[in-house]
Amino acid sequence: MVVHAASLQDRVAARAVLLRLFRQVRTIQAVIADGGYTGKLVEWTKQMFGWTLEIVKRNQLHSFVVLPRRWVVERTISWLNWSRRLSKDYEVCPCSSETMVHIAYAHLMLRRLA
Repeated sequence: MVVHAASLQDRVAARAVLLRLFRQVRTIQAVIADGGYTGKLVEWTKQMFGWTLEIVKRNQLHSFVVLPRRWVVERTISWLNWSRRLSKDYEVCPCSSETMVHIAYAHLMLRRLA
């Protein structure tokens, strides 16, 4: 996870996420991304890490269709929204936002293990 300014486009910030992911986990072979990450990022990921970047796009605009593996991301975001501190953007510094997400996940995992 990388928290960045809203003025930074997601395609550009995705490189920082992928670089951080590569430093932490070396066994990844494929990454699934939203339709907003099309373009040069697909080739860059293949050249840089040898990973396959699969883009999941919606086919119909105004109808509900379950897309493969996208529900995992949506479920994860909904779990994060249970945390009161993350329900609104209260943080000023991106690093404190990132820390609050880590705290929310730690709380979620501890609650499930108990």
